[in-house]
Amino acid sequence: MEKAIVLGCSAIGAGLAMIAGLGPGIGEGYAVGKTIESIARQPEAQGDCTRTMFIGVAMAESTGIYSLIIALVLLFANPLIKKL
Repeated sequence: MEKAIVLGCSAIGAGLAMIAGLGPGIGEGYAVGKTIESIARQPEAQGDCTRTMFIGVAMAESTGIYSLIIALVLLFANPLIKKL
């Protein structure tokens, strides 16, 4: 019975961790939109804007990757099962 409770709670935790994937997606879309807007206003600043955007998008994407790793650990390599 305890194992079933731990597995069920782990599945819920993995689902909640994947909700964190929404934030980076929204943030990246917003950053790309603002970069395109700034390039349209000042085409000569394209290189600086694009470089800064890629750094920001990479940092935002790392949050989504971390949440995916947490969800995979909870589902497939659950360390909580060994504590029972």
